[in-house]
Amino acid sequence: MKFTLSWLKTHLDTNASLDEIAKALTNVGLELEGIADRAKALAPFKVAYVVEAKPHPDADRLRVCQVDTGSGIVQVVCGAPNARTGMKGVFAPAGTVVPGTGLLLKAGQIRGQASNGMLVSMREMGLGEDHDGIIDMPADAPVGVPFAGLLGFDDPVFEIAITPNRADCLGVRGIARDLAAAGLGNLKPLAVAKVPGGYKSPVGVRFELPEAGHCPLFVGRHFRGLKNGPSPKWLADRLLSIGLRPISALVDITNFFTFDTNRPLHVFDAGKLKGGLVLKPATGGEVFAALNNKSYTMAGGETMICDDSGIVSMGGLMGGSTTGCDEKTTEMFLEVALFDPIRVAMTGRHHQVLSDARYRFERGLDPAAVIDGMEAATKMVLELCGGEASEPVVTGAVPQWKRSYTLRADRCATLGGLDVPAAEQAKVLSSLGFTLAEKSGGFEVEPPSWRADVHGEADLVEEVLRIKGYDAIPAVKMPRDTAMPPLALSPGQRRVRDAKRALAGLGLVEAVTFSFMQASQAKHFGGTNPKLALANPISADLDYMRPSTIPNLANAARRNADRGWPDNALFEVGPVFHDPGETGQRIAATCVRTGAAVGRHWGAAARNVDAFDAKADALALLQQLGLSVENLAVAREAPGWFHPGRSGALKLGPKTVLGYFGELHPEALKALDIEFPVVACELFLDAIPAPKAKGGRQRPSLKLATLQPVERDFAFVVDEAVAADAILRAARSADKALIAGASVFDVYRGKGVPDGKKSVAVAIRLQPVDRTLTDEDLEAVATKIVAAVAKATGASLRA
Repeated sequence: MKFTLSWLKTHLDTNASLDEIAKALTNVGLELEGIADRAKALAPFKVAYVVEAKPHPDADRLRVCQVDTGSGIVQVVCGAPNARTGMKGVFAPAGTVVPGTGLLLKAGQIRGQASNGMLVSMREMGLGEDHDGIIDMPADAPVGVPFAGLLGFDDPVFEIAITPNRADCLGVRGIARDLAAAGLGNLKPLAVAKVPGGYKSPVGVRFELPEAGHCPLFVGRHFRGLKNGPSPKWLADRLLSIGLRPISALVDITNFFTFDTNRPLHVFDAGKLKGGLVLKPATGGEVFAALNNKSYTMAGGETMICDDSGIVSMGGLMGGSTTGCDEKTTEMFLEVALFDPIRVAMTGRHHQVLSDARYRFERGLDPAAVIDGMEAATKMVLELCGGEASEPVVTGAVPQWKRSYTLRADRCATLGGLDVPAAEQAKVLSSLGFTLAEKSGGFEVEPPSWRADVHGEADLVEEVLRIKGYDAIPAVKMPRDTAMPPLALSPGQRRVRDAKRALAGLGLVEAVTFSFMQASQAKHFGGTNPKLALANPISADLDYMRPSTIPNLANAARRNADRGWPDNALFEVGPVFHDPGETGQRIAATCVRTGAAVGRHWGAAARNVDAFDAKADALALLQQLGLSVENLAVAREAPGWFHPGRSGALKLGPKTVLGYFGELHPEALKALDIEFPVVACELFLDAIPAPKAKGGRQRPSLKLATLQPVERDFAFVVDEAVAADAILRAARSADKALIAGASVFDVYRGKGVPDGKKSVAVAIRLQPVDRTLTDEDLEAVATKIVAAVAKATGASLRA
């Protein structure tokens, strides 16, 4: 939000300095982002007197000017048609940068004549669109003085950040009200006189809306006999100061009230309207030609303003090009309406329309100021454009906004930490427009119509505290119940931290994505619960709570690949959502890999990532979190977004699923618009059992085996459907004290193995503890292993 000091003083009677205003703005919650001092930026450009302007000897449209800059006579070659002897203009010396064009001026030759600077136009100074000639200063302007102050361009421009709840401060008057309450002056009264209408409006308005909430109130007024020319200088200067381009008096009036009193308006050229106006929802497929020279196809449900020819305005966002006002406009219809904030926001997001009107409507406008806004705009239209106004056309009614809350006198102290006398509280709230009635122990407070963000006693306390100043709240030490401070992190929080460190140690890069995603993609990853759809998403493609982090990371990998980085290893530890209940949120550690696992190298064969890379990430993380991975079972129970033959579930016992790993299903990749393989793993940290508590904090002593380990290989013939993990688990269970490890090193199908069977070769590592193993010991262990595997899987030892 931008405004100038002089604009602020039209609403605030104050003698406060720039520094005092700047400090007060931030103190009351209107964070100051900067103050632009245009006079300082324009200081090098000074008033100059053209002593002589004669035609260029070698160019018909150029003049060679002798210019008195106040510090000497310089020669300037100028092409402006109004350059003449005896005039006063604005001189830009060599070495300066022209603000409007960014051009660095240098002394040089133009058609053989020396030119040592430039006589500039308003557009070249960045102060308007006038480029028909150079700036023509008043005859009494002193030579050598910076021109900015003489033309009123020395007005400081404030820029502040407005939080979404403070829609009332999107107008200069709202800012002035807060500053007045903070003691920086007095708020000037805003008297809005009723302008009588001289005739009945020929343009009618009717609603064909399914609900009154789409547009509770629409006020219009017809004007005739207008002369729509350029705006007066004061109005054009105000708009230019905040970065808006003056267009015409009628359009500029709407922009002025948008920023002055936070009251967006719209003007239709009534001569271009076909019949009356109808407000109705779009059915879908209609095409709307907007004022920004773009066309929009309606999706259905948008609030449209139509005439007999079709859509003429997208309610609360932008008017149409077919009914826009121009210099030929002689009759106009003024729109002052109240549109539903949520519907305006959703329409703007869907069509990606950003406008000053949308920015205000979607935050909520003052429902009681619609009529006053129409009267104030009517007065200015008649003053600047002449003509005659009709009687107002009012459709709908002002929605109910009045409400009241109890404010206990001691709540500022007990809730906010600052003891404010009751009289001071009443004074602050009254200055902000609240209505108070005394009651036992406090007040009954009615918020003003422009403060839709106030919903209870806590908000009233906040209003008092921000005006009194948060700096006035005394610092108080937090009480400590014990001599030692409590643990800063809970076990769950420590597990999240440890998981991030472990995954980073595996070479993955942490990513932080939105907790939302596109609903059309979410349904491919288990997102089928309609209760997880967002009612008011921040973006049209972020409208569903993510059921998995995999699609967000896969999309990040796709964007990286599109930019020439196909080899990705990303992880994120964060929440995933299954339902809106208390147990519907889980903390997941998710990894995604794409591209090459081993790049091209003379010493090793290249290969792309596969499901086993994802499995390795999952097992490594579980081991780092203190879980014995030998106790895990791998089952073919991965959800549908994983490839059915290249994925698995990690289970602890028959029921506890710790997570999933594998390659993503081609249909899931298609939904994400990904054309290359993606492998992923997702572990649920809250499903991993906590490590068993050990006595004391001292680490156990390291136990190293003193005897050589022994390895024995076995080849088992099993049915094709038997998982290798089942063979390993059975082998390890044969003698848990002696068997230190088991791993698969070969799988064979072919000659010597019956159809429907496979040969799985397993390496068993035996670690003796108290004595060297004899042949008899080894034979006994081998017999146990074969028997255990045969019993569990039906395997036979391959001959």
